[in-house]
Amino acid sequence: MSASEFFKKFDLTLVLATISLITLGVFAIFSATSSSEFSEQFYERHMIFGIAGVVMMLVISYLPPKHLEKVSSVLYVLSLLLLVSVLIFGKKISGQRSWFSFGGFGIQPAEFAKVATVMIVAFFLSKDSEGRNSKLGLKDTLVIAGLVLLPVALIALQPDTGTNLVFLSILIPVFLWAGMPAFFIVALIAPVIVAISAFLSDIVGNYLLYVVLAITAIGIFLFKEKQYLKIGVIVLCLIAGFGSDYVYDHLETYQQKRIMSVFDPTSDPRGSGYNVIQSKVAIGSGGLFGKGYMQGTQTQLNFIPAQWTDFIFCMVGEEFGFIGSVVLIILYLVIVIKLINNGYNARSRFLSLACIGFASVFLFHLFINIGMTVGILPVIGIPLPLLSYGVSSLLSFTIMLGIGMNAYRNRNIVF
Repeated sequence: MSASEFFKKFDLTLVLATISLITLGVFAIFSATSSSEFSEQFYERHMIFGIAGVVMMLVISYLPPKHLEKVSSVLYVLSLLLLVSVLIFGKKISGQRSWFSFGGFGIQPAEFAKVATVMIVAFFLSKDSEGRNSKLGLKDTLVIAGLVLLPVALIALQPDTGTNLVFLSILIPVFLWAGMPAFFIVALIAPVIVAISAFLSDIVGNYLLYVVLAITAIGIFLFKEKQYLKIGVIVLCLIAGFGSDYVYDHLETYQQKRIMSVFDPTSDPRGSGYNVIQSKVAIGSGGLFGKGYMQGTQTQLNFIPAQWTDFIFCMVGEEFGFIGSVVLIILYLVIVIKLINNGYNARSRFLSLACIGFASVFLFHLFINIGMTVGILPVIGIPLPLLSYGVSSLLSFTIMLGIGMNAYRNRNIVF
């Protein structure tokens, strides 16, 4: 194979964007932990496992797609077994039993379960299916929802709300890509919108919930579907709307405070609102060009807890400024767009659906992580892909990108 033929089947853009983010992560983690006595552990591990992840990504990109399909079921079952095992043998950290501890390392099975769940959903949808635009029936929808909700239920026992939201974010994009009728998409989204409006009604007034319910009901009845399906969706919306207070009342106290701190961080400035306040100060003080590498006062003086994991975007905003933050976001968007493009051009339906699922995971992580650091979303513990410290997260994202590269390499081959 000549060099030109090699690069035609090699997604160089995706590789360069990945290496750039991992490299930036090494520098960001070094800066964020420079005042810690364990500084070397963090940035060196990120560098070592980053290199290992890139190598693994390249290896996966050259695996036969049929092998990836066949191994999907095994990986899914294995991920479920690990999620059960971690509830029994896992180490409890910050109230969550989510990690296996091996010496100085922590392995989080839920991160790898994201990959396995996307793969099993893509495998199921690709079986006995003709073309990307084949319609998705109610039976298929329920089976897929079950495949996603099973790991969600196990992770809820840890408990880890943030990770569970990532799993749920997979459903809508994959369903849309698989050809699900618009009615079922609305049926999935409508109860969520109603639940959010119910919570906001406690702040702006009860009229909001009633207005949203009325608009939702009218919209649902405009669909040409069976009456019992329409009524069923409306009942779900009513339950979501009037049951939101019950759910909120049964959340852990720290979870309630995190939600309320989104609307008013100053209501608990030394508690749940502390991270958000310090994060906004750090990002805002960075200005256009930043204070310079390792010159951030908030970062170097350790005002922000977990600044090398969930709040690492603060370091970028403070030390590299608005320009650095924009460059970072562009790198992520390059990855998301490449995954979507690779999925669109893939002749394998399995690879196509997997790419869309992985793109939604990346985009959700990006949106939630940056949203919580700038104070517009609750703090729910979502890492920034490839940048935040975390061996499990880093390796799981490189596996996703390896499958995305596999789709690019095989884009002109019919299986």
